[in-house]
Amino acid sequence: MCGILAVLGCADVSLAKRARIIELSRRLRHRGPDWSGIHCFQDCYLAHQRLAIMDPASGDQPLYNEDKTVVVTVNGEIYNHEELRAKLQSHKFRTGSDCEVIAHLYEEYGEEFVDMLDGMFSFVLLDTRDKSFIAARDAIGITPLYLGWGLDGSVWFSSEMKALSDDCERFISFPPGHIYSSKTGGLRRWYNPPWYSESIPSTPYDPLALREAFEKAVIKRLMTDVPFGVLLSGGLDSSLVAAVASRHLAETKVAKQWGSQLHTFCIGLEGSPDLRAAKEVADYLGTLHHEFHFTVQEGIDALEEVIYHTETYDVTTIRASTPMFLMSRKIKSLGVKMVLSGEGSDEIFGGYLYFHKAPNKEEFHRETCRKIKALHLYDCLRANKATSAWGVEARVPFLDKSFINLAMDLDPEWKMVKRDLGRIEKWVIRNAFDDDKQPYLPKHILYRQKEQFSDGVGYSWIDGLKDYASQHVSDAMLMNASFVYPENTPTTKEGYFYRTIFEKFFPKICKQYPREHYDNKRIEDLAGIHQLSISGHLHNAARSTVPGGPSVACSTAKAVEWDAAWSKNLDPSGRAALGVHDAAYEDVPEKTTVTANPIAANGFAVTGAVEFATASPASA
Repeated sequence: MCGILAVLGCADVSLAKRARIIELSRRLRHRGPDWSGIHCFQDCYLAHQRLAIMDPASGDQPLYNEDKTVVVTVNGEIYNHEELRAKLQSHKFRTGSDCEVIAHLYEEYGEEFVDMLDGMFSFVLLDTRDKSFIAARDAIGITPLYLGWGLDGSVWFSSEMKALSDDCERFISFPPGHIYSSKTGGLRRWYNPPWYSESIPSTPYDPLALREAFEKAVIKRLMTDVPFGVLLSGGLDSSLVAAVASRHLAETKVAKQWGSQLHTFCIGLEGSPDLRAAKEVADYLGTLHHEFHFTVQEGIDALEEVIYHTETYDVTTIRASTPMFLMSRKIKSLGVKMVLSGEGSDEIFGGYLYFHKAPNKEEFHRETCRKIKALHLYDCLRANKATSAWGVEARVPFLDKSFINLAMDLDPEWKMVKRDLGRIEKWVIRNAFDDDKQPYLPKHILYRQKEQFSDGVGYSWIDGLKDYASQHVSDAMLMNASFVYPENTPTTKEGYFYRTIFEKFFPKICKQYPREHYDNKRIEDLAGIHQLSISGHLHNAARSTVPGGPSVACSTAKAVEWDAAWSKNLDPSGRAALGVHDAAYEDVPEKTTVTANPIAANGFAVTGAVEFATASPASA
């Protein structure tokens, strides 16, 4: 993952302003430690921090068309770039970068080319011929992007809000599947699949078609010029990614450069469910497996850094981001810069345990639609920012555009849990890969119960976090939380604790203009999509980028209504699904006690006793 920052239409075009843009861009250098670039044209600035995955030698950004009148800064990967280049034979390419096609596609097709891209991306493109610009984000929001406005009329775009929070009067999370055009001054949705309307599909279940679509999604993500691996928790989703990658790796170009043995990575507390399951899968697949351990205390010591990098105070995101953050640091120390991960399957197939209580197929399907639409605020944010904190790129095959469209067109009756028929959660994808002749995975792994990452690394991790928060947040503090944090008020001590850390890093209060400041279309574009309250009071823009509302076992607020008992047990852990999870909260082990870290530096908790082995770059 790279870091992009674009500022367009600045009133100030001085050298000091250029220096300020460069300074802000450096806040994204963790995302792209390999090279920095900036293009300035009159009052427009496009900056880039590069993580070199494709064409490390010549693919530095910003990228250009032939005469450099079109400039683009991109974060992401375009998996069909070779196919697109074949359609642009009259164009001359300067680099081997997969992202260069964006500049030439714009020349050829104008603003309507975005749906041609197959990949994960956020980009800003400047046409210097008329000083118009566009910005776009991929269909699901795998890559992060923020949109802001300055008092001088400037428009800002950044991969992370830390690069614009100090200089923008207001900013929002750029909506997935949308394009911003300076010619119209607003956002429009370019991604319009049938499932987006939440109408109920009726296509029959075809296990072979589902299997083939997923295999294609994995294979296309093996496009890399650097060492890579797979994040393997031992659960169904990551195990399927590893199984398919391992089976097809030898056929790919990358095998010639880095070898045909797949590297896999796992992290957990000593004796955690994930560690045991991951090792079994790795042994079965014959991967070169790397197992990392962390303690509850080491995880707690990293919390401030995790919240700074993930830019959220959402409880379940922080719980899961912390082990992923620690693992990414160790992965980078091995020389690996790209990993495949299993995010997205639970949203597409209703894999979270609360889906057991879906009252009918209509509600089941609508909930999966709601979950996919919100992925950019939760799992995509976590997977991207927790890995990018250490200059590692995470790719997610389950969120392949073609695969999602196929899977979401399936009659949801097939996805529902039906114990009398032997169908557990995600049965349709499990069954698709249940091949007795050429098995992908052992049966008991293929049918292992869903375990959320923050649970699977070890149940005492969440219990330890709750204990630690209780030591730092008093009953009185929580009782008065609605006065201190009237927006998205934390309801638990753990949530309150994370909120205090978040507010320390993103404290700026932005003026929120009254309704009459906006025309009706702008209110619809902004307020409708982002749930902004146009009122007139002081407002923290960073705080509003984080979602809120009740949740049980990662459900949306709507799904909490499926079981009356859940409203009394609101917790994002899978163990909150009482009567469903095999280790629900009434059966949890004794809690772990942790202590505060007495050492701090530069506002971050020091990450204590994590040791890193030195090693030469891994051969994938």
